[in-house]
Amino acid sequence: MKQFSTDRISFVSSGTPEADAAAAALRSRYGEVGFDNAEVVVGLGGDGLMLQTLHRVMDRNVPVYGMNFGTVGFLMNEYAADRLVERLRAAKATDIHPLTMAVRNTAGERHEALALNEVSLFRASYQAIKLEISVDGQPRLDELICDGVLVATPAGSTAYNLSAHGPILPIDAPLLALTPISPFRPRRWRGAILNNRAVVTFRAREVDKRPVSAVADNVEFHNVVEVVVREGREHRATLLFDPGTSLEERVLTEQFRY
Repeated sequence: MKQFSTDRISFVSSGTPEADAAAAALRSRYGEVGFDNAEVVVGLGGDGLMLQTLHRVMDRNVPVYGMNFGTVGFLMNEYAADRLVERLRAAKATDIHPLTMAVRNTAGERHEALALNEVSLFRASYQAIKLEISVDGQPRLDELICDGVLVATPAGSTAYNLSAHGPILPIDAPLLALTPISPFRPRRWRGAILNNRAVVTFRAREVDKRPVSAVADNVEFHNVVEVVVREGREHRATLLFDPGTSLEERVLTEQFRY
């Protein structure tokens, strides 16, 4: 990543009164060049705001430094108004690559979206869904009956993937997590850890009776019949963390929580 200018900062807020007030104070103190002209973006909010902002700067070589005004703040730094420029200059950069989701629906329409955390398939009715799963064109599971299934990046492995009892992946590991959500059959299948070059294909069965939705972070498509997921190495987003609180350290620490 090229060296960015701390003279060209843009501030974005999650929209809560506290975050808006902090953003206004920081703009008054450090200036504001506008989002499209920024060389670094400072986000004030929670992890949801961070994901939205990273999607907005994707492939622009503009890093994002978050300050927490949310609930968890796994992707954020602690808020402090003082010494912001010094913190930005000392921050550690972490590049993450998204997943590319390509879907085909019952009408034959095709759509694509990017996911920094995970691509998820969900049942869209009271009926469990039935999915065939292939990896690199080879069928691996003839039929998974479940509420859903997801593919997570290392950065997303501590989010919904962890809640679904999936594995935590080191942030720099060339891996993806394939994790079922409330599997019914095969009941004992707990998912798989895949190489990040793997191409995962899901094909839905009995879609008239068991409709399926597919979600890439916060972009959702309905009535899907096929979903193809791969890592999009051609895309990149960059997060900034204070020294000693890098994303690598946070992921490692998460593995020792109980």
